[in-house]
Amino acid sequence: MKIEIRDAAFDPWREVQDYQEQCLAKPGKYGATAVFVGTMRDFNAGEQIHSMYLEHYPEMTQGHLQQIAQEAARRWEILDALLLHRVGQVFPGDPIVCVAIWSAHRAAAYEANRFIMEDLKSKSPIWKKEHLAGRQRWLTGDEGKSCS
Repeated sequence: MKIEIRDAAFDPWREVQDYQEQCLAKPGKYGATAVFVGTMRDFNAGEQIHSMYLEHYPEMTQGHLQQIAQEAARRWEILDALLLHRVGQVFPGDPIVCVAIWSAHRAAAYEANRFIMEDLKSKSPIWKKEHLAGRQRWLTGDEGKSCS
């Protein structure tokens, strides 16, 4: 299981491929891979967004991401997981989050992936500040939590 918080851009598809090749060495071990990639939109609440800043507390955030990945592994029969999340300055179209789950069967992969993303969206200690034309705003509630 690999969980990383990144302050630089990443290619989620390359990350999934590299992880699969390096860490899931035995082909045929898994029958399903569920991948979710969340990118930054250029709009929110009817307004144009130019960029966004994702703020976090490193140790708290890393611990939380570890906990939700471990909880997913307890609930579903998954073989492995990759969870990457951006912090810092992001721009429209930039990947923000990548969650990949490998399992023997698709139901476990889908459900574990959805569980992780729902938790990220509502509970993770990552906050968003949007940069609009001439102003900024911190998002509150679910919209201020991690992106998806």
